[in-house]
Amino acid sequence: MTDRPEIVCICGSARFMAQMRAANRDLTVAGVIVVAPSEADESPTPEQKAVLDALHLRKIDLADRVLIVNPGGYVGESTRREIAYAQAVGKPITFTDPI
Repeated sequence: MTDRPEIVCICGSARFMAQMRAANRDLTVAGVIVVAPSEADESPTPEQKAVLDALHLRKIDLADRVLIVNPGGYVGESTRREIAYAQAVGKPITFTDPI
């Protein structure tokens, strides 16, 4: 491990939460600091979703790179917005599956 581990922000659709947890586990075991979407037992209210979406963009700001968890190549609207933001701020982006 280097003096400062790589920081990776995981992005993806909430329908892939199990895959995002697996990616988080794999990256963490490999010595990577992971920031990921928040998990909730219930769907957030529109106000909560707005707060969570803005917070996730700040997580992208903290990251060295962004990992898009996209089984089958699926990328939803929120994830597309996160990709556009990461590109705009110059973050490298990798995907788990081809688009």
